[in-house]
Amino acid sequence: MVDDDAARRRAERAAQADYHVAAALRRDEQESVRAQVLIDRFVEQATQAGLMTQELTARPWSGRGRYHTGVTGWFLRHDLALGVDVDGRYYQLVVAPVRFGRWRTIDLEPTPPPLQTGKGGRDGDSVALDVLLAKRLEWTN
Repeated sequence: MVDDDAARRRAERAAQADYHVAAALRRDEQESVRAQVLIDRFVEQATQAGLMTQELTARPWSGRGRYHTGVTGWFLRHDLALGVDVDGRYYQLVVAPVRFGRWRTIDLEPTPPPLQTGKGGRDGDSVALDVLLAKRLEWTN
């Protein structure tokens, strides 16, 4: 009897955890759709304004140097940690170290864009995406 109750409670907790994970994934997907609209608008405005593009380089999270990516677009932050390519794909430009990465072009995968960049980071790292994109349009190359 006690084992049945314990098993039932474990099953209920597992079902609740699955529900919350699924809800968080749905929320993140909806957020990314809204963020993508902002990024698409930024790409259009940056292109119309003649904002120069450049190769987006990535840096390892440990070590020094920058890695060539072969991706062309705009850096979004002065620390070169985020970027958007000319097709509107969003990139986090801090990557795991790659052996000989400084001498080769590394593969860089786009990530779903968030509405709030740097969420959970240090003080001052968290910025709303719309604010970040508006500030980037004001930069001079």
